[in-house]
Amino acid sequence: MVNLGLFSSNKSVSSVKVTFRIPYFTQWGQSLLVCGSVPLLGSGNVKKGVLLSPSPQGSELVWSGSITVPRGFQCQYSYYVVDDNKNILRWEMGKKRELNLPEGLQNGQEVEFRDLWQTGSDALPFRSAFKDVVFRQSWDSCITGVDHTNIEPEAESIVVQFKISCPNIEKDTSLCVIGSNTKLGQWKVENGLKLNYFGESVWLAECVMQRSDFPIRYRYCKYGRSGNSSIEDGPNREVSINSSRNEAKYIFLSDGMMRGTPWRGAGVAIPMFSIRSESDLGVGEFLDLKLLVDWAVASGFHLVQLLPINDTSVHGMWWDSYPYSSLSVCALHPLYLRVQALSENIPEEIKQEIEKAKQQLDGKDVDYEATMATKLSIAKKVFAQEKDLILNSSSFLEFFSENEGWLKPYAAFCFLRDFFETSERSQWGRFAHYSEDKLEKLVSKESLHYEIISFHYYVQYHLHLQLSEAAEYARKKGVILKGDLPIGVDRNSVDTWVNPNLFRMNTSTGAPPDYFDKNGQNWGFPTYNWEEMSKDNYAWWRARLTQMGKYFTAYRIDHILGFFRIWELPEHAMTGLVGKFRPSIPLSQEELEKEGIWDFNRLSRPYIRQEILQEKFGSAWTFVATTFLNEYDKNCYEFKEDSNTEKKIASKLKTCSESSLLLESEDKMRRNLFDLLQNIVLIQDPEDPRKFYPRFNLEDTSNFQALDDHSKNVLKRLYYDYYFHRQENLWRQNALKTLPALLNSSDMLACGEDLGLIPSCVHPVMQELGLVGLRIQRMPNESDLEFGIPSRYSYMTVCAPSCHDCSPMRAWWEEDEERRQRFFKDVVESDELAPDQCVPEVAHFIIRQHFEAPSMWAIFPLQDLLALKEEYTKRPAAEETINDPTNPKHYWRYRVHVTLESLLKDNELKTSIKNLVRWSGRSFPHEDSQVEASPVSASSVAEAVSDKKIAGAADKIRLPSESNGVQPRDHVAVR
Repeated sequence: MVNLGLFSSNKSVSSVKVTFRIPYFTQWGQSLLVCGSVPLLGSGNVKKGVLLSPSPQGSELVWSGSITVPRGFQCQYSYYVVDDNKNILRWEMGKKRELNLPEGLQNGQEVEFRDLWQTGSDALPFRSAFKDVVFRQSWDSCITGVDHTNIEPEAESIVVQFKISCPNIEKDTSLCVIGSNTKLGQWKVENGLKLNYFGESVWLAECVMQRSDFPIRYRYCKYGRSGNSSIEDGPNREVSINSSRNEAKYIFLSDGMMRGTPWRGAGVAIPMFSIRSESDLGVGEFLDLKLLVDWAVASGFHLVQLLPINDTSVHGMWWDSYPYSSLSVCALHPLYLRVQALSENIPEEIKQEIEKAKQQLDGKDVDYEATMATKLSIAKKVFAQEKDLILNSSSFLEFFSENEGWLKPYAAFCFLRDFFETSERSQWGRFAHYSEDKLEKLVSKESLHYEIISFHYYVQYHLHLQLSEAAEYARKKGVILKGDLPIGVDRNSVDTWVNPNLFRMNTSTGAPPDYFDKNGQNWGFPTYNWEEMSKDNYAWWRARLTQMGKYFTAYRIDHILGFFRIWELPEHAMTGLVGKFRPSIPLSQEELEKEGIWDFNRLSRPYIRQEILQEKFGSAWTFVATTFLNEYDKNCYEFKEDSNTEKKIASKLKTCSESSLLLESEDKMRRNLFDLLQNIVLIQDPEDPRKFYPRFNLEDTSNFQALDDHSKNVLKRLYYDYYFHRQENLWRQNALKTLPALLNSSDMLACGEDLGLIPSCVHPVMQELGLVGLRIQRMPNESDLEFGIPSRYSYMTVCAPSCHDCSPMRAWWEEDEERRQRFFKDVVESDELAPDQCVPEVAHFIIRQHFEAPSMWAIFPLQDLLALKEEYTKRPAAEETINDPTNPKHYWRYRVHVTLESLLKDNELKTSIKNLVRWSGRSFPHEDSQVEASPVSASSVAEAVSDKKIAGAADKIRLPSESNGVQPRDHVAVR
């Protein structure tokens, strides 16, 4: 910390009293303590930190405590909420605080540090998305320096240092403190105490106050050279002293963030593979992102969001189009390579091959297999020509040195996958089990196959160069590049090969029944062994996030609920219905017996009676009974050994189908047999037979319906407790162990996908950690709403009309007439008949709702934005859907039907979108040539909606002239 020049005394110091003071409301049994980097404050051990004492002061509960320190004392410190045994319950987010005593303190003098609790949201401006992208020019434009004028404090004076963080400040603007006494200008900006920029958005000022000046009321204010000023929002701040104490005092105020209208931005979301440009080969490519960034800037967007871009080449077929099933969490996908950029000296015959491939692959959708084969074939030809030049270059050697920890296992895995023609490691002989010795032999430069190994290095190197170029371009343009962190990895991946101990390979990951699928989802990934991961402080996660941070300044945590608890299924399951949460507190046999539940065999085995078979299968019931079941008692059945799991049933059905033994469709028979298998009430723990878990929606089963009333009532109560109460504290603790490991691994802005069945502990933890949530209007968090109300969303959210896991806006509008009409009545507030298509006026209304929401971010799928213009709505709406969550073998192949070059030329669409950004009060990046806004009249909108038979909604579709509810930024009245 810079010597502030306030203290000129040369007296020696034997001891100085340092007091910590912070307002904070706790619950019963909670206390605050301060822990720091020196022995006096526990040397980082919270158990040895200094407990603070509470004292009610006005409307606040203020905690304080003191230590005696020598002259020149300095350390880092943070505040913690602890229980009676000093176990950590909560801690501050953001950077450690710095304590540096000024020179010249006299013996026995007291220095008081008055702090405010640092929340997760307070730390967001220091994430790379803001400090390196959005606010970068603001920070760079400030002049670092502190006024070193010596101020001689008098006996009855008190030195006060004002400190405020203001990350978003306009060019040629400074800060001052104005307040109730003459030293602070008596509320006049021109006479206020000027602050000096100290770096990293921190501003400081210092002044000597007389004891008679206190209490002092004050606010912070921005002022510019032109004379414009804006005073922070909220009530006056106040600093007071204890009038009964007479010794000189030094008060250091850490006032947190300057208060004002929260910063809000907007973005566009599109999968990497869906982008179309005039240069690509059948799929979006990393270098296309530069064009997308240009379009984003011209349209007023601060953010571009992608789906995962890691290599998923597990099966060698179109199944690999699933972007959430990573082959490697560090390797980039060769699909996104621009082969034309591999070399400046590509032979003419290869150039011709590229041009021919461009025409052949320029289809409506991505042809995953053909595109991959073509790109790898061309890349191998260019590699053969220049391998020695590239592999010996200093740039490649630097890349290899920084990445060899994951790059060598990845290249070896790819070689073995292709050599054995499978990623199933059990087929790899002695290489089935990974070891460092085997790896080094595989990748040795002396090996016969080293050229194949080095080709994979070469491809990853060029992918790195191309994505880095695009990422740096985005940063310079003020656009955040937002990546996606998948919750799982493929069962047959590099990561499970190298680190099998980090995964529970006999399990599968999914989600319980929700909006997306009433039968739940089974993603097929092994679940994580969090206990093992914690042993090295989650090094695998930290490495993964560090790698991601090389390219992105923000990321979306896929299925953030998985860091609280995961829906765990047995490896032999195909659907996602019969699972359990991990971790969770099971129902013990003793607990059930005390409630009068005894027949565990009856409750945990499929309940199959003859009448159920006859009702479900009709005349085919005898075939089902003889083929798949054993009759163990009169009219009571159980599955045969070769049919007692979902995978076994599917396999046996396939054999029956090939033998033409089925009397009805294979799909229908499989669904009915799965229903039969899932007809249980309790799931027995495979590792401990005395533990049980209630089956999801157990009341829907005939097994449950056949129980006596006492058993039903007990099981319903235990079911509700298990899913909605029993686990809350456990899940909260689990998230507070795992999520900080991610957040502290990089300085990217983190957003969490928190859709689905949300435990009550999730949102408080996300708020505490500064995680931004997700709100999709048709999937509201509120159980009593059918449609979310964007105007009521909280600030710490991303709002969107749709996402990749549901149908886009136009397709949703067309797929359910009754729901569409309810939306029109309840949200548009029109009693007219809703149009059968999502015409541009309807799209404009929905999109504008989201722009105007209080959410920090409004992020729109590109398909939804294209719906603003009729010209782009000619393609069938259903074809714009990216993913069908109900289909585990969905082909991810959607391509935008218009090129980025064409969109860049469409000034009308860019103007329409940028107007929406402006009117909503959201920030937008500055560009060299601004897109001019074109006014829209009320009569033109009314006429348009009348043409589309929604005239009754004309007054509900708000016009540019209307207020959007955002408070003006430039003036705040001071009382």
